[in-house]
Amino acid sequence: MNIHKEAKLNHLSFPTTNVAETAAFFEKYLGCEIVAAGESCLLKRNGFDIVLDHATEEMPVWPKNFHFGLELDSLDDVHSLYKEFLAGGVQMETEVFNNSRGSRFFCRSPGGVLIEVNTRADMQKQEQWQKLF
Repeated sequence: MNIHKEAKLNHLSFPTTNVAETAAFFEKYLGCEIVAAGESCLLKRNGFDIVLDHATEEMPVWPKNFHFGLELDSLDDVHSLYKEFLAGGVQMETEVFNNSRGSRFFCRSPGGVLIEVNTRADMQKQEQWQKLF
């Protein structure tokens, strides 16, 4: 058994100054289930855990390009979620745009984490990217 290959990603943990607001965002927009709440919060999504830890200091500062990505099946789905986020007052970082890896947009959670929402359905067939997927 190769323990390096057997280990699976168990959870992500994000500090936030407002656990309840950030948890509500993850529940409403990202389909997470809140399973434990208090000073910290445990969220579940498709067998994966997200932990929101209360930060007592100022809003955490994230490295410029740090983000996590969510993939949708179609460009219509990307546009639909973009409109929903926009109407809900989510902090948008970009509009929907296309590059060689498909269409995407970026927004921020209430805790400041950058989120990418993308689709590969309209990905330009460039071999340098195709072999990565």
